[in-house]
Amino acid sequence: MGKNVIFTLFTILYLFIYVVASFNSSADEYALLVYKSKITSDPNKILVKNWSQGTSFCNWIGITCGTKHQRVRGLNLANMGGTIAKEIGGLSFLRSLIISENNFYGFIPDEMGKLS
Repeated sequence: MGKNVIFTLFTILYLFIYVVASFNSSADEYALLVYKSKITSDPNKILVKNWSQGTSFCNWIGITCGTKHQRVRGLNLANMGGTIAKEIGGLSFLRSLIISENNFYGFIPDEMGKLS
């Protein structure tokens, strides 16, 4: 009986970790979609043609995800215009952000200061 209890506890722990990881991946997708909604200039139509909910965000052009957690580790957002969504600050695994040759306006959100 002791082995069954330990097995059950490990199963519950695994399911909890899976649910938390899924929630965080959903938060990454949400942040990216909010960012997309704030873009007013996308001359190469990358966001319109490629960033959609029917495809994993890890396969979107300009997105690099980690292999272990499937979380956003890199963003290449060059050659766009609009505002930077504060939700980008929620991408806790983000390590690389390329925003060269952009036409952004407004303020840099305070939330981006939380990124490592």
